Amino acid sequence: MSEEYRNHHYVPQWYQKKFMLPGESELFYLDMKPESFSDPRGVVHKKKSLWRQGSKKCFVEENLYTIKIHGIEVKDIEKYFFGEIDTKGKPAVEYFADFTYPLKSWGNSLSDIVLYMSTQKLRTPKGLSFLSDKIGSTRKDDILGSMIRLRQLHCAIWVECVWLIADASQSNTKFIISDHPITLYNRECGSQSQFCRGSNDPEIWLQGTHTIFPLSIDKVLILTNLSWVRNPYQSAIKERPNPNPFRGSIFKFTEVQIMRHLSEQEVREINFIIKSRASHYIASAREEWLYPENFVSKSNWNTFGHGYLLMPDPRAIHLGGEIMWGNNDGTGGAMDEYGRRPGDPDYSKELKTHSEDDTLPWFQGEFAKLFGPYRRGRCMQTIEIEKEYDSDDFHQYHLGLQRKTYKERHVKKKK
Repeated sequence: MSEEYRNHHYVPQWYQKKFMLPGESELFYLDMKPESFSDPRGVVHKKKSLWRQGSKKCFVEENLYTIKIHGIEVKDIEKYFFGEIDTKGKPAVEYFADFTYPLKSWGNSLSDIVLYMSTQKLRTPKGLSFLSDKIGSTRKDDILGSMIRLRQLHCAIWVECVWLIADASQSNTKFIISDHPITLYNRECGSQSQFCRGSNDPEIWLQGTHTIFPLSIDKVLILTNLSWVRNPYQSAIKERPNPNPFRGSIFKFTEVQIMRHLSEQEVREINFIIKSRASHYIASAREEWLYPENFVSKSNWNTFGHGYLLMPDPRAIHLGGEIMWGNNDGTGGAMDEYGRRPGDPDYSKELKTHSEDDTLPWFQGEFAKLFGPYRRGRCMQTIEIEKEYDSDDFHQYHLGLQRKTYKERHVKKKK
């Protein structure tokens, strides 16, 4: 058996190369938990923790995916299972890294990227440890079998999220990568939270959980539950509407937000989150980028960017979102924005109960007050991309919504 399929890359080499600077072929690779050893005198030393090396030696573990079937070793999971997912995932990642309006033909880019991301989250040592805990088995055959069966675990929820592609091109600091590249952040789940202990992450179906996936050294994909954008005043650890992950969902390419340019401090804060949620290793094109904690405090975990560091611009969000369709055979169907179908007792619940009618305008006003008229993410709701900034009248309209909603709430509380 070729040695190529004994050394298993749990972060593909093609992905690592997207974080190298032009003309360079190595990364600074940091071991955050270096082992210790004793010299002949019995003095304990820490092993070297930082290397500069190529993608072949980064994020790799010998026989990570080797299993035995009927006593015969099978080492080709990386080649035959991940090989196909990576082959399709690479151009899909590139499509969204270069995402722009007017839209280019997307083909299977959506299904390919969410399947790649969902599998990537499970295939790392941290992901495999998570699966081991969930299934109650340490047998590699059981764990890898679960990984293959659950590879689509995150797809439906992510498809229903608000997608924001943020840009670090104007920052001197660029994005790092970790040994667990799909990073989950929930502002109510700090390092000591029960949701973050061991190999756990806050689940993506919790309202306030953001998914962070760096697409390249300059671009990052941030996925946020729609229910959180419409109402960030509720508990971040409450389950979102229709949290069932095994179902169909609908995606609107024209609602992907782009043109969010991050400041250097914002990039550092995102890198800090990535490093905090890594298991063992991180890497970057420059050594100094590996230490965002020199500029960011963990005590500010729940207040990065006024608590809205990863939030898409709510001014591009609207209420409702029911989709209806007809088929050539005369049949048809419908689905609301949370993936529920007619017949579900909660179908279009938020629209019927007006539960988000108050909170979304309030948040749009708060966002306008915090960040001003310039949009922090723009999409193509109609036939052209939204303007870069709100007109004075429109900006004042958002601020007015906040004041009006506050007054209404205040009167209700007095009653």
